[in-house]
Amino acid sequence: MLIAPSTPWTILCDFDGTVAVEDVIDSLLVRFGRPGWEALEDDWRAGRIGSRECMQGQVGLLDVSRDELDAHLDSLGIDHGFAAFVELAHDCRVGLRIVSDGLDYAIARILGRYGLDHLPVSANSLQPAGCRQWTLQSPSSSAGCGAGTCKCAVASRAALVPARTLLIGDGASDFCAADRVDFVFAKHRLIEHCRSAGIPYAPIASFDEAIALLPSLLDGSLTDTHTTLPLHTEKLPA
Repeated sequence: MLIAPSTPWTILCDFDGTVAVEDVIDSLLVRFGRPGWEALEDDWRAGRIGSRECMQGQVGLLDVSRDELDAHLDSLGIDHGFAAFVELAHDCRVGLRIVSDGLDYAIARILGRYGLDHLPVSANSLQPAGCRQWTLQSPSSSAGCGAGTCKCAVASRAALVPARTLLIGDGASDFCAADRVDFVFAKHRLIEHCRSAGIPYAPIASFDEAIALLPSLLDGSLTDTHTTLPLHTEKLPA
């Protein structure tokens, strides 16, 4: 039975740590990274560089062939409930876009094993740069933002259409976007950010829980974790 949303919704969904069970780039660096990627990670965590500069440097330190890359990506899994969540969103006529500060090639390769590579993706572009070498391009970056994929810009564009926006994410790369959407399904570090910033959210541990919550979000009966009041169904002003 299809659920008819009382107001249109669109979904922006993080990938690494949210859809994917683990962080893909971290797993690649641990296995194929040449020395120096840890120092870049430390600089990023200390706030000395942005994630785009960090990842460009780290991707440049990967020593991996295409076959090795594909074999590694084929060993990585996704949340066991994600495919069913995508199907539910489709049945409810709710669009879903992957918005990631990760690698487009990795996302497409992993989702393809589950028949989900039709999903639109905003992410960094992984490009070959010679034998066992790679480079990173960031087509979804924005001026003044240090991220490879400016999720807050994607969220702001989504807010321009007559629909409400749900963000599903787990970490620091989602903090900015969480301030620009109507509701958040939050995992891990994003839970505390939403709680402390007063952002309407519901905590989830898996997409099984997201599946259970989506119908009540769409019909307007889902309660805001902060206020315990039903989420209003009209579009909030920008």
